[in-house]
Amino acid sequence: MSTRDRILDAAATVLRERGIARATTKEIARAAGCSEALLYKYFADKQELFLGVLTERSPQLDPPHDLVGRRTVVENVTTLVRQLLAFYVRSFPMAASILGAPELLAAHRAGLHRHGAGPEGPARHLQAYLDAEAAAGRVSADVDTEAAARTLAGAALIEAFLAVYTGLTEVPDAEARARAIVGSVRL
Repeated sequence: MSTRDRILDAAATVLRERGIARATTKEIARAAGCSEALLYKYFADKQELFLGVLTERSPQLDPPHDLVGRRTVVENVTTLVRQLLAFYVRSFPMAASILGAPELLAAHRAGLHRHGAGPEGPARHLQAYLDAEAAAGRVSADVDTEAAARTLAGAALIEAFLAVYTGLTEVPDAEARARAIVGSVRL
């Protein structure tokens, strides 16, 4: 296993246990069995490390271009929402801690902005898929794809929050929840 992979694995564990607000790069480096200086050879800052965990150690969404024209739009969106439920359940414990510390939140927001990332990413991903399907004529032109994507992402986030809040590591019957969420939105 490469040093970078060891650092990402350690970061995923520490961030999930302590949250991004309380986790330190020193603690992550110690868990990875390396120095903090070596950690910084691979990751510029804690936000970049957090993004690495989100993109490489968390459940991912299928790329929009892989779904366009395959199966039905409802089936594809249901798949994306189910994937989003898994992603949010894994990432929520890492990110939620930052909301209680305004100065850390401001620094985190600025750091994510520098890396071109932020919490709007999942909704943008869903919108990109819906926009591509609209361009292909498979989503009605009168559907507000931005509103639909935000509604779907928001519903997935609240379901994940409820699961995490009750101590679960996944959304119960995620497939049925995803179908119900998608069924509530006009596509």
